[in-house]
Amino acid sequence: MAFIKEETEEMKIEETFGVKHEETEEQTDLMAMKEETEVLYENEEKEPYENLHEFIAGEKSLSCSQTENTSTQKKAQQNIKNLGANSVEKPYTCQQCGTSFTHKGSLNRHMRIHTGEKPFTCPQCGKSFNQHGVLKGHMRVHTGESPYTCQQCGKSFTHKVSLDRHIRIHTGEKPFTCPQCGKSFSQHGNLTVHMRVHTGGSLFTCQQCGKSFNRKLHLNYHMRIHTGEKPYTCQQCGESFAQCVNLIVHMKVHTGERPYTCQQCGTCFTCKGSLNRHMRIHTGEKPFTCPQCGKSFNQHGVLKGHMRVHTGESPYTCQQCGKSFTHKVSLDRHIRIHTGEKPYTCQQCGKSFHQHGNLTVHMRVHTGGSLFTCQQCKISFNRKLHLNHHMRIHTVEKPYTCQQCGTSFTCKGSLNRHMIIHTGEKPYTCQQCGKSFNQHGVLKGHMRVHTGESPYTC
Repeated sequence: MAFIKEETEEMKIEETFGVKHEETEEQTDLMAMKEETEVLYENEEKEPYENLHEFIAGEKSLSCSQTENTSTQKKAQQNIKNLGANSVEKPYTCQQCGTSFTHKGSLNRHMRIHTGEKPFTCPQCGKSFNQHGVLKGHMRVHTGESPYTCQQCGKSFTHKVSLDRHIRIHTGEKPFTCPQCGKSFSQHGNLTVHMRVHTGGSLFTCQQCGKSFNRKLHLNYHMRIHTGEKPYTCQQCGESFAQCVNLIVHMKVHTGERPYTCQQCGTCFTCKGSLNRHMRIHTGEKPFTCPQCGKSFNQHGVLKGHMRVHTGESPYTCQQCGKSFTHKVSLDRHIRIHTGEKPYTCQQCGKSFHQHGNLTVHMRVHTGGSLFTCQQCKISFNRKLHLNHHMRIHTVEKPYTCQQCGTSFTCKGSLNRHMIIHTGEKPYTCQQCGKSFNQHGVLKGHMRVHTGESPYTC
C-alpha cells in the first residue's frame, strides 16, 4: 500500500510541479493581450500621420492632372509637413493619474483602468474584459485557434506577440537588459520581476493565507484555491481546471499527444517540465533537501510531502469516517474503500483493482515479471518497497518512533497500528455481531467464529 501511495503521489506532484514552474499559456496570453493593447494605442497615436500621408498622396495625384495648381499644392504639402512635425500635442489628459492622449477614444479606454469597467463579456464563460481586442484574443481559448505559427519548429500561438517571444528561443535574442547589473532577458516581464532584486519591490500577498508571489498573475491563480473557481472546461469530457495550462495538458489525454521524448530511454511526456524531472532519474540529481533530516529528493513536491512526516500535518480528511491523510491522492484512494470503486482493470483477465499499483503487481502473473530479491538472505518480494522494509531487518533501522512511548518501528504502517493502543480506536467492526477490533487481522480471525473456518490442521 505504501509503495502505491509513493508511486501515485509522485505522478500527481509531477503534474502540479510542471504547472507551477513553467510559463503557462494563460500567462503568455495575458501578457500578449497587454502588449497587443499597447500596440493598438501606438497605432492609434500614429493614425493622424497615416491620414496625412494619404492626403499628401491624394494631392500628388491631383497635381498630375492639374499642373496649374502645382505651386499652391506644394505650399499646402509644406504646411501639412509642418503640421505633422508639430502634431505631438496630447490634449486629452486623465484627471486621476495625469496620463495624456492624442485621441479622446484612447482616454476613454484608459479610464476603464480607474473605473474597473469591463464592458466586453465572453458569451461562453462569462469572463469580462475592458477592451474588445482582449476579448477577441480570449475567445481563442475556447475556439482553440492558434493562427501564428513558428516557421522553424511548427509550434502555433494564439497571439503574434507570443510568437515573437518564442522566436527568441531560436535566435537567442535577449533584448531586455537590466540597467543596474547588465543581466539580459528574453521577456520584459522577467526583467520587471528581476528589478525587484535591486528596488526591493513589494510582493503580491494572499490576504487569506499570507502566501506571497512575485507576480500578480500567480496570486490570481492561487486565489482560485480559495474560491474553488475552475473556469477552463474540457469540451470533450466536461472536466474543469483552474488554469488554462492544465486544460492544455489534459487535452493531450484525448489526442494521445506526447511530444517530449527522453533520448536515453524513449519515454514520452505531455509537457517539457515532466521530461525535465524525468531526466533526474538518469542523472541521479536530487536538488531538494530536507532541512531537518538531510534526506534529498528529485522533486520539490516530494520534499513538501516528506516534510509532513516531521510536522505531523494531515490536511486531507475523509468526510465519511474522519480519517486524515498527508496527501490528497491518499485520500482519493481511501474514498474508494467507501465507494467500492475499482477503476483499474487487467486487460488480459478482467480482474479489477482500486489502486494502479495493485494492477501493476498483478500483471506480473501474466508477464512473468521479475521479483525483488534480498541479496543477503535471498527472500524475494513482489514490490521494491517491501524489499526496502525487509532490508531494515538487516540494518536494524527503525526510523518511525512513537511520540508517546518512544517505541520505534521499521515502517510507518506499524507505527500507525501501534498508535491505536494509545488512542483506543477500534476501526474494524464485524458486520455480523457488531464487535470492534483495533487491527484488521484480528477482525479477520474473529470472522472464523461465524464462518466456522478452521484453516490450521495438525
